[in-house]
Amino acid sequence: MVKNKVSRKVKRRISSLSYSINRFYRKISTTKPSTMVLSAIVIAAAIFLFGGGLYDVINRPLPSAYVELPGGGRFIFLYPQLSEQFITDSIIAMTLYSLGIIGAIAMYQSTKYAYKPRQAYLMFLIGVVFLVMAYIFLETTIQIKMGR
Repeated sequence: MVKNKVSRKVKRRISSLSYSINRFYRKISTTKPSTMVLSAIVIAAAIFLFGGGLYDVINRPLPSAYVELPGGGRFIFLYPQLSEQFITDSIIAMTLYSLGIIGAIAMYQSTKYAYKPRQAYLMFLIGVVFLVMAYIFLETTIQIKMGR
């Protein structure tokens, strides 16, 4: 008799649990995330991958290095070769990629202000400046890493 009561309680809990799981699954499968959030997640993932975040996670490089020079020491934040990197290399690259993406988004947003030409021109100009700055700084960091 005691065994029968326990089995009924367990069956009741399992059936309510399966109902809860089923309801949770239905809620998750029917939700539609906003395109803005989805776009931000995809852009953040792309910046993380392009910036070398996966390399940082797998190889666990040093944050930066202190180099002894004849006239004294100094910190270097960019690894002097293209084959490896510091964590600061990744942070710099991710920041510059973000700056470029912000510039591209500002240029895109400027097309939405056709009825306000001054605001559209200003947004477009800011976007171009950010994009060009990101490109120049990225090229400069690559030149520094190559030793030129």
